[in-house]
Amino acid sequence: MLAICHTAVHTRSVQGTSDPDRRLLDAAALCRQLVAEGSVEAFLADHRRELFPDEMFADLFPSGRGRPSIPADVVATVLVLQALEGLSDREAARALRDRISWKVAAGLALDDPGFDYSVLTYWRTRLRRSDEPNRIFDAVREVVAATGLLAGRTRRALDSTVLDDAVATQDTVTQLISAIRRVRRVVPAATSVPVGAHDYDSAAKPAIAWDDAVAKGALITALVNDALAIIEALAGTELSVEGADAVGLLALIAGQDVEPGDDEGSWRIAQRVAPDRVVSTVDPEARHAHKSPSNKRDGYKAHIAVEPETGIITDAALTPANTPDGAVGVELLDDEQPGLQVLGDSGYGSGATRAALRKGGHRQAIKPIPLRGSIPGGFDRDDFVIDHAARTATCPAGHTVSITRCGGATFGAKCRGCPLRSRCTTAKRGMHLTISKHDAELVEARRAWRDGEFSADYRRWRPMVERSIAWLVFGSNRRVRFRGTQRNNEGLLLRVAALNLRRLARLGIDHDGDWILTT
Repeated sequence: MLAICHTAVHTRSVQGTSDPDRRLLDAAALCRQLVAEGSVEAFLADHRRELFPDEMFADLFPSGRGRPSIPADVVATVLVLQALEGLSDREAARALRDRISWKVAAGLALDDPGFDYSVLTYWRTRLRRSDEPNRIFDAVREVVAATGLLAGRTRRALDSTVLDDAVATQDTVTQLISAIRRVRRVVPAATSVPVGAHDYDSAAKPAIAWDDAVAKGALITALVNDALAIIEALAGTELSVEGADAVGLLALIAGQDVEPGDDEGSWRIAQRVAPDRVVSTVDPEARHAHKSPSNKRDGYKAHIAVEPETGIITDAALTPANTPDGAVGVELLDDEQPGLQVLGDSGYGSGATRAALRKGGHRQAIKPIPLRGSIPGGFDRDDFVIDHAARTATCPAGHTVSITRCGGATFGAKCRGCPLRSRCTTAKRGMHLTISKHDAELVEARRAWRDGEFSADYRRWRPMVERSIAWLVFGSNRRVRFRGTQRNNEGLLLRVAALNLRRLARLGIDHDGDWILTT
């Protein structure tokens, strides 16, 4: 076997290849029986070359000159096992060095020291810059397709979960200082702009009494004014891509959390929260999420589609945490054939999502979004009769009005003296309904839910996606490892590939010219 280098791979490399001839201390020859059958390690020990052939990674090393890299099947094996166990690069390199099961899986000798942890960073960078950054995920998906495991299975369950970001959330003061420092660092002209709120060359925090509201208010005003002065001074200046990004982020930070104060030229922290608020200048793509009133976190959101009989995750995507579920869920089904029964909670219950699924030829087993009337215990939308063809709305008291082109139905004067008004509205001008263009779709969804048309399927099949979410975030995997949507999406797909491979291994996958299941 080709000797594995201990140190980081040089920038100029050619693709390494594995030697199929076993060495004297080959871990698989001596210790294969110690690795549990049905495990990912056992599967990779037997089939890593079929799963990750050399030609699959040939485009990463086009020059043909330089030092041979680590064999592709070895690195891909380590990346999969690392994702499966949620290890850091250092922990994964150590596992390869001192764990028999990893050596067996990677085809190493018992005395092989493995490679430096920086090799994993190097390979991820190469993959990210390639035309197929998620080829490991795609390879496992192709294996699933080749087995025919999903043939004839016409259900997909959708769900999402928030993943905590890899950096600390920053308050307004910290973000302003960090953004100003970055602009001064990457745009030399910014250092000549007079500023006075803080010594931005110092790593120390501003020396104020943080429990003094007046002092904190004065600091906010000074920081915002410094930010605005820098932005104004750089207006019209030709900037690099990095510089333009830094100035744009500063402008966003300076505007998202503050509003004019009571005195002219003063600023204060706004009492509202910006809908797309940046939570950290270290990772500007992370966002704040409200999965429920008691579950408020910052970071990203992992979306998955699962085949509920087998537990195979058919697709996945990572987005900022404030991204709605519906549109992403529809995208996860883009490669699927029409005729699926799609199971989802009310996060996938919007009219636009339902219309898109219907257009794709899919059947819906999706919990409707709960109705909320303006009066507790009073009337809601379903107590009104809407004639979409005639464009009219009739209230519970029998009054009928026209629906405007924009979808508005205003009852106005008809509410005066109405005995049912106390159950309908508290608005002085009477009841006003807004009828969305997907109103009929939503009404039908609520009727189907009330009548229990798919309740048995929902109870039986949807829990699998919740178990898949639990597998996805098990251990340390609730927190992302990288900064930015792209890198963390690649990490998510690699973990999904590892989970699917574990499922396939337990189902008894084998390779005999083709991928087959033995159970």
